[in-house]
Parts: sequence; structure tokens; C-alpha cells
Amino acid sequence: MTLRPFSQILAMAEGHRDPAKIEAELRASRSRSPAEIAATPDSEVLALMARRIFYAGFSQKVVDDKWPAFETAFHHFAPAHCAFLNDEELDALARDEAIVRNLAKIAAVQANARFVLDLATRHDSAARCFAEWPGEKYVELLDLLKKKGSHLGGVSGMRFLRMLGKPSFVLTPDVVKALIREGVVEKEPSSRKDMQAVQEAMNHWTAQSGRDLTQISRILAWSVG
Repeated sequence: MTLRPFSQILAMAEGHRDPAKIEAELRASRSRSPAEIAATPDSEVLALMARRIFYAGFSQKVVDDKWPAFETAFHHFAPAHCAFLNDEELDALARDEAIVRNLAKIAAVQANARFVLDLATRHDSAARCFAEWPGEKYVELLDLLKKKGSHLGGVSGMRFLRMLGKPSFVLTPDVVKALIREGVVEKEPSSRKDMQAVQEAMNHWTAQSGRDLTQISRILAWSVG
């Protein structure tokens, strides 16, 4: 597969948006450095996972407005506490009107707390695992989130990583349209083969442009118009 030079894709994006605005938006949403990500407390990692999960299917404003109550209800997302919630505590959370009362998502917090603790055992901290994971193997990190985490498959996992500050592509409808236009895939990526094709294209454009996965992803979306 011969890919279009990324400079041409950027020019397409600039045909739809002011170039200065593009660069300003990219600076405003810059990814964090590996050192910055690694310094993130694991309680914050779990909180980001939970926030992303509760955003899915709900108004983000509703979740944001209730977030102080979430912090209190989940003991500020301390993994060691959340991992060992008993049935009575889970039932109480599911009845708590101060938060979003969705038992499946509440249970996902417990499952992800155990996931975070496991990563911390293996890598000193969950944040360090995410920080040190190579961008050229990003789809393997998505596989890890899907298999070992709860409610973190697909776009939810991608958006969690972006919230953490990890350079991440997100397969929004416009990004998918751009990938199809560029001949990377024929339809929305779902198979391992398709995801590997996306990874290879992203790696190529990253090496060519010097931009990270988040910037590549955003510019692809903007190139659609």
C-alpha cells in the first residue's frame, strides 16, 4: 500500500480549517510526556477509567456535575479500596442518587481497580505501564485494555488513553472516513488485520511528519471537512 504523504493530508485539513487554528488546537490538546504520565497516581488512573466509562451513554455534563459525589462515593478511587468492595457496598452505590446509578458501570470500577493493582504489581504503577508502552504498538495496548479491563474496549479505551495524555488515535467516524479514503481499510476497522493496517499507517505518518498519534488522528478527522 502506497500512502499519500502526510503533508498533503495536512493541506487537505487546512483547506477546511484555518491553519493557525489547527496548530492552536493541537497545542491546546497536546499529549503528556512519558514522565508526566508515569507520575500520575494510580487513583487518578482509575478515576479516568471510571469517568470514561460513565461518559459512555450518558451526558458528560451530568457526569461532570456529579463527579465530586463520585469521588466521595468511591473513596477518591483508591484502587485498594475499590478492588474489594463487597456486595452490600456495590448495592449501596447502585442506590446512591448522588451518582449515576448504573450497577454494571459501578461493578466495572471494581474490576478496573483490580486491573490497576495488577499493572502496578507488574510495572511499579499502572501509569508507568501506560507511559512506557511504545506508540508503534498502540493497538496491542488497546487489546490489553479490552481483555484485562472492564468496559474499556474499542473507542472507550482509546478515549481513556487520550484523557490520560497518552498519544492516541481515536476511530471517530471522520477518522474512519479518512482511513478509508487513504486506502488503509475498506470499512470501519474491527478485525485484528484491519487494526494492524491502521497501526502501520499511523506509524508511517508519525515517522514522516514527526507528529504523535493524537495529532495524526485529529488532522485526519479535519481533512474530511
